Amino acid sequence: MQGKSLRNLTVASAVALAAAFALVFGYAPMDADQGLIQKIFYLHVPLAIVTLCGFIAGGLMAVGYLRTGDRRWDIRSYVAIHVSIVFAVAVLGTGSIWARAAWGHWWVWSEPTLVSFLIIFLLYCCYQPLRFSIEDPERQARYAAVFAIIAGAFVPLNFVAVRLAQSFSHPRVLSTTGGNMPGSMRLTFYVSLLALALLYVTLWKLELTSKNASIQLKRLRTRLEVALEEQYPAAGAPAPPVGTVPASPRES
Repeated sequence: MQGKSLRNLTVASAVALAAAFALVFGYAPMDADQGLIQKIFYLHVPLAIVTLCGFIAGGLMAVGYLRTGDRRWDIRSYVAIHVSIVFAVAVLGTGSIWARAAWGHWWVWSEPTLVSFLIIFLLYCCYQPLRFSIEDPERQARYAAVFAIIAGAFVPLNFVAVRLAQSFSHPRVLSTTGGNMPGSMRLTFYVSLLALALLYVTLWKLELTSKNASIQLKRLRTRLEVALEEQYPAAGAPAPPVGTVPASPRES
């Protein structure tokens, strides 16, 4: 079932990305001032939105772990934050390219949207060092969950603070008017947002499946080692390496 759902997600993501690409370069109008470079808007802004939503989702999953103690929620939270960090790198990269072409600078420190996103990114860069600096699995999961919740709560607060800023250069696309975008641009933007959201969920599901498979394999290996130790008690006979089939009583 997991393989089937992952396959369906992959197909849906590929179709949505292809549709977004076609709309960006074949349907959305060319910007009169910025020209072709403005097309990066349909990648940069949806990436940023999906990234921030992923950070919040990681915090909500961490709440699920603290409430239930189920390690599956901890793994889900970890993977959500991990994928969001990867997306955040892409956001900063595409944003710098766009800023260089539009403003003549790779970075503008007076722009609150840029600086606030950088602060969030640097905050979450501390997540993995904090997590893996703790050896005890229970303490590791608990401390990581607390960090994810606090950092996740900071994301919407920071978003509201930026929206209230008086001086900004970024367009406001998440508004009732759609940032005064024409209908063709708004449609292209929403399709791009859907495509990148599906891509995020697909990558999250893929890494989560890989993590769960690794955990199950480790458990099976541990059970096999215990079974071999019980079959070859302290009689001096060494247990065969894990992965080999022991000889039957008739063959020995």
